[in-house]
Amino acid sequence: MPVNGTSFQQPGGEGGDAAAPWAEFGQQVKYLRRRSGLTQRQLGERVGYHHSLISRWESGTREPMPGAVDSLERALDAHGTLSRLVARPPAHLGPVRQGNLGAGFFSPLPGSVWRHQIPASLEGGWPALLPQGTCPLHAQSVCDVPSFGELPLLLGRMRAAGMTAAPPSADPEVLHVLIALLLRCERTAAYSTSSTLLGTVEHVLGDLVAWAGAADAAGRSAAVPLRLAAHFAQLAGRLRMHWGQGALAMAWVCHGLRWAEAGGDVGVQATLMTDQCTLARLDGDGASSLLYARAIGTLGAGRGWITTLSHMYQARGHAVLGDGAESRRQADLSRRRLERLDERDLAEAPWLAAGQGQLRMEATVAGGLRDLAAVTGDRATARSAARSAARALEQLPDGMLPTQLLLTVRLADSHACAGDLDAALELAGTVVDQAASARRRTISQELEGLRARLFGVWGGLREVREFDERMRTAMGASSL
Repeated sequence: MPVNGTSFQQPGGEGGDAAAPWAEFGQQVKYLRRRSGLTQRQLGERVGYHHSLISRWESGTREPMPGAVDSLERALDAHGTLSRLVARPPAHLGPVRQGNLGAGFFSPLPGSVWRHQIPASLEGGWPALLPQGTCPLHAQSVCDVPSFGELPLLLGRMRAAGMTAAPPSADPEVLHVLIALLLRCERTAAYSTSSTLLGTVEHVLGDLVAWAGAADAAGRSAAVPLRLAAHFAQLAGRLRMHWGQGALAMAWVCHGLRWAEAGGDVGVQATLMTDQCTLARLDGDGASSLLYARAIGTLGAGRGWITTLSHMYQARGHAVLGDGAESRRQADLSRRRLERLDERDLAEAPWLAAGQGQLRMEATVAGGLRDLAAVTGDRATARSAARSAARALEQLPDGMLPTQLLLTVRLADSHACAGDLDAALELAGTVVDQAASARRRTISQELEGLRARLFGVWGGLREVREFDERMRTAMGASSL
């Protein structure tokens, strides 16, 4: 399936000044700004930060970055007042805030000890600007991205921050380049079956989490780097899942869920839980997949897109368990919800907009109906699965090879379940070599299901044996 577009949600629960840990700093900024006769927007323009961030600093609900403090000092002629406030931990934090998340929160990570060079191929398509809404520091601003050539230097700065006694909570240049790297890696994973990204993603994650841990130990907020780490963890988990490493994939998903919760990012919590559904289903555990799908819905108070995902994955879970009536009911609910998504939903989940949402919906429904047909033997259900898979392929953007391979095999399998051998072999024959050699677990599982259906009914036919031989040649006999 397509990798989610990156959208970083601001942490919720911001209280008033009395409960804010940086209230004294914020009050001083507000006093100096008013003394200078500036609005929040005007001050933001002078220091290079969005006015909504100025508002959060003044309310004391957001920790200032060191670079921002220097800019505020100059813009407000503060004569060191703000720097002195930042130099000592806020009184509201106290000793309990030091290392508040605890050492266990930053436990060892899969693969993060290895160092890998950043693939030069990521330079192609490197963005000059971040899409609106992707920077957690500058709200809805469109932020400049450092060049690809600056990436090693900025990653070194992040690594150094993770070894510093009192590191900054956020470094705008580092965060901008990390988001750009994440976007490039996500796109590469969606458009290629290459396995070269995993080392890059995991070693960047190791340094990013070390930075967050050092900030937390110094009594600073780790929310911003942890939100970004949750997005990287989702990509790492999906890459591990693609290569059939389910246990390590689930480890990354669980780490990501903790980081997303600590960073207040409900959106990535929801999408990480869809990955839990997929991993459970790949392991043949439909009941656990259904439980995870239901849990997604508990996150989505007021968020229609999260409720849509919950219904979508519940439909797939019920199908695996053979409950056709409930699977169809959940699929209908998810379709209706998808049609009613509002602007806020699509701002938080742009990957559900227009054709992308239909693609995900039809692909998921096709998988569920095919699973149901495989369990029940109902050919009408299999034909419905084939129609959904065909509609998903129609929505697929050009070049998304992994998803094209998966959906084509799923469509062929749906035809096999419907008893249409010729259509199944014709479709599968166009992609079997690429699909088998891709060695992605999700695609391999589709292929193995198709092979089981073909041999279960038509195993004695020459064309079925020839198809099996092609698949064995591409995958290697030992993998079957």
